[in-house]
Amino acid sequence: MQMLRIGFLSECFFSFILAIGLSLYLTPIVIEAALKYDIVDRPDGKLKNHDRPTAYLGGLAVYLAFLFTLALTFDFSSDVLGILLAGSMLVMLGVIDDLRPLGPGLKLLGQAVAVLVLMRAGLYIKIAVLPPGIALVLTFFWLMATINAFNIIDIMDGLASGVACIASAVLFIVAVINRQTMMSILTVSLCGALIGFLRYNKRPARIYLGDAGSMLLGLTLGALAMMGHYSERNPVGYFAPLLILGVPLFDTAYVMFLRWRKGIPVIQGSPDHFALRLRRAGCSVRATVLLSSGAGCLLGMLGLACMFAKSSGAAIAIIGAAVVALVVFGMRLARIDMAPQE
Repeated sequence: MQMLRIGFLSECFFSFILAIGLSLYLTPIVIEAALKYDIVDRPDGKLKNHDRPTAYLGGLAVYLAFLFTLALTFDFSSDVLGILLAGSMLVMLGVIDDLRPLGPGLKLLGQAVAVLVLMRAGLYIKIAVLPPGIALVLTFFWLMATINAFNIIDIMDGLASGVACIASAVLFIVAVINRQTMMSILTVSLCGALIGFLRYNKRPARIYLGDAGSMLLGLTLGALAMMGHYSERNPVGYFAPLLILGVPLFDTAYVMFLRWRKGIPVIQGSPDHFALRLRRAGCSVRATVLLSSGAGCLLGMLGLACMFAKSSGAAIAIIGAAVVALVVFGMRLARIDMAPQE
């Protein structure tokens, strides 16, 4: 048993290093191609305030590093194939949107098709007390929420990729604790691909994830979160993924609430993101990303604590404390004046 354990951890370590190396190798190639064919994000003086046109298609680099790592280290089961096929669909959808912006309706339709493909591969929320129909509906809305949460939070150099890296690391811990080999390899490979990508995505970013990357991360992490086992000690542990992916989910709910309160469409762009409010409060981009990643790490640890709580009451107390802290944090940020400055 110990030899098997050592072999498993060695395979994880190899996958991690391989994913980092592939990402470090592939990302500059994608940057060069994006600049050559003018696939760039141009500043507009409104929500896009970067200094110069910056390469898109970072999601393609992350996806290829992730895919090649799995191809070289892991046998493709139906679950893995489902994640990769659905992920491929979102990468293609995102690339098209990066080249020529699609309307919200078309993007949502493409996301829904990718989610349905993933569900047909057999990946869905599996809770014994839930009727199959309700479990499928919850799965659909969960994945649509995580896809759009990472798409929405991708507004700053290194923000979405850094938060996703932390979430994948926490999910790796969940997988190792539960001895889930497939989930371990998937999460550690994604984490490695993101670490390599962050070398070029941190401020000043040379490449952005684009819609292809942010939607891919949301789908993949949402699916991996569903694969974990959380309720061996208490049934409330099922809510741990909400904490593990708490940063992008909080930002999505926060932005939607503020836009609704202002009477503007929730899909309309606005500077209401918590990260932009931290910037207005005086935090640098680097500090904002570090604070967001730190919050992701803390929420991830609370998710693990919720899993290991000896009683449902203790788990509920952990979740309640996290919710109260986020609400207070959001209320304080809401006081910041986000009106354009001259």
